[in-house]
Amino acid sequence: MVTEGEPGSLVKVFYLLVLSASWGMQCWVTFVAGFVLIRGVNRHTFGLVQSKLFPFYNHIVMGLAFVNLAVYAVYHPRELLSTTESVQIALFFTSLITSALNARWLSPATTSIMHKMYSIEREHGLGKGVGLSADAEGYKRLKEKDPKYQALRKSFLRYHGISSLCNLLSLLCNGGNLIFTALLLPTL
Repeated sequence: MVTEGEPGSLVKVFYLLVLSASWGMQCWVTFVAGFVLIRGVNRHTFGLVQSKLFPFYNHIVMGLAFVNLAVYAVYHPRELLSTTESVQIALFFTSLITSALNARWLSPATTSIMHKMYSIEREHGLGKGVGLSADAEGYKRLKEKDPKYQALRKSFLRYHGISSLCNLLSLLCNGGNLIFTALLLPTL
């Protein structure tokens, strides 16, 4: 059922709460939580915490992106979309796709590789230092000495980088939609 016209006040409030909750959570996880955590716990604890939180985070972002897209699409039939509304639909769709990639593929793959790396690091007495630069020399030696670890690290960095880009793109899409929503506040 396609609906056009003015959404009710409850729909507007719901839409804005979902969009702002998603964007706020993304800002917190992307720019605050990880940086605070890496400075306060050892590397392996940091990775373990991230591996437990990120599946929930990624699935929540994906779910909220779906809800945002669905609510917006119901009140903006394709046949009647303006250019601005088309951009918003594209931003919501991009947010949904990038968060789904993170939730269903990138995050599990990154976590699996990380656990394999941590197993090798523990064998060499690494992973207990706090901060990214802790025992940098030990990691450098391990990378040079163990080709399996080097390959795992390369895969981890690739998946983690793509995951980070997807997360950032989703965050930017939601931020863009917040801007459009603020500029077009009376219409949703």
